[in-house]
Amino acid sequence: MGGFQVSKATEQATGPGLVFVQGGTFTMGQTDEDVMGDWNNVPRRVTVNSFYMDRTEVANVHYREYIHWLGRIFPTDEEQGQKVMNAALPDTLVWRSELSYNEPLVEYYFRHPSFNNYPVVGVSWKQAHDFCLWRSDRVNEGLLMQKGLVSPQNIKSQNGAGQDNFTTKSYLLGLYTPQPGKGVNSKKNPLRDADDRPRAQATMEDGILQPDYRLPFEAEWEYAAYGLINQNPRPTQKEGKRGEELQSNKQIYPWAVNVNGMRDTKHGSWQGQFMANFKRGSGDNAGVAGGLNDRAIYTAEVNSFYPNGFGLYNMAGNVSEWVFDVYRPLNSLDMEDVAPVRGNKFQTLYKNGNGETEVDSMGRVKMRDVTDAESRNRRNYQRGNVINFLDGDSLSNASYGYGQTTLISDKTRVYKGGSWNDRAYWLSPGTRRYLEEDQAMSTIGFRCAMDRMGSPEGNKHRTGNFWKSKKQR
Repeated sequence: MGGFQVSKATEQATGPGLVFVQGGTFTMGQTDEDVMGDWNNVPRRVTVNSFYMDRTEVANVHYREYIHWLGRIFPTDEEQGQKVMNAALPDTLVWRSELSYNEPLVEYYFRHPSFNNYPVVGVSWKQAHDFCLWRSDRVNEGLLMQKGLVSPQNIKSQNGAGQDNFTTKSYLLGLYTPQPGKGVNSKKNPLRDADDRPRAQATMEDGILQPDYRLPFEAEWEYAAYGLINQNPRPTQKEGKRGEELQSNKQIYPWAVNVNGMRDTKHGSWQGQFMANFKRGSGDNAGVAGGLNDRAIYTAEVNSFYPNGFGLYNMAGNVSEWVFDVYRPLNSLDMEDVAPVRGNKFQTLYKNGNGETEVDSMGRVKMRDVTDAESRNRRNYQRGNVINFLDGDSLSNASYGYGQTTLISDKTRVYKGGSWNDRAYWLSPGTRRYLEEDQAMSTIGFRCAMDRMGSPEGNKHRTGNFWKSKKQR
């Protein structure tokens, strides 16, 4: 009678564009000879939690939708709107080279409809991170509209609204109140208050809103790229039917056929075809006229080539991809066994002098960094910013002279997977490179990921083992 409610929705829906990646253990790092001599991917066994990942790389048309939204909410005829737009637009000049003719790509690659479904490039790590934040809010806003809790007119009313736009966190904190939809007062509205009256405000406990989209962690990306589930002869298909726990043979590339070679070996129309878009050798980016080997001189469509065991396209070749992690040469040795990542910078809600939360000029809830003083009495961490933990902090006796002896810093991020302009060596998911988070290249794109809530085997599966009788025989 106190009004406590529990949602009937107990499983996480798959977000738009995503596929489920069932987690597990794998050997992260080097699988082939270290021909570059970097010694930055020492093999180590780790466990990756289940998560969701974009089926394809983010394409030009997807990123242009983001640019369109920014132009609507932050008009470019105003100073703030112009700053927002300039910060988000891809750097098309990444296509330029002193000794090649790429001006058509500078002019048309991002805008021309012929390239709609090609991976967006010229996007820095920061820009990719901001795209993930925007996508999270648009997906959750759409889910609320589908449930009839938010009116479709709410989107139109946001034109030129600046900071007064929907974000998931501001909505949950009551800092943004959308126009209620027709479904709020409907008998079918599943949301009720303590007096059994329909309510318009959803909470995270209602099971409607999705977790945030984000950039995948390096371990997640590498694990997903291999698609090792394809090496399992009998994976779990449904609840109660346990699959094999097979530790697969090591493979070099993401595809399940000819895992150590570049061509499909199965009989049929695909036999002899290249499995990825890459550079075969000096001056050979596509092969010979009349028989082009990968049929792409630069990038190819994001759904080209064959998907891997998890249903993911172009996890090798086409474009390299940003991941979340801050780069260190020996990341794999420092990090935890489960869900390893480097780049944590813990934050909490910012509150003004009156103890109130606020939104910034973009409409996002203001956050602040957790201080070392606040962390001092914790047992599990003692600092708010642990990006350089064990490698670059005062306790590690290691330092990085950025710009003097190295390009490694706390703002240097990892990117994975070979591109259209890379040799086969870089197509192995275990290889890794790095670039400053505010830089971009014509060979780097990205895709998004999302956390998985609930059973690691997916929906309609339970967590843990269950027997009909609790007493062991």
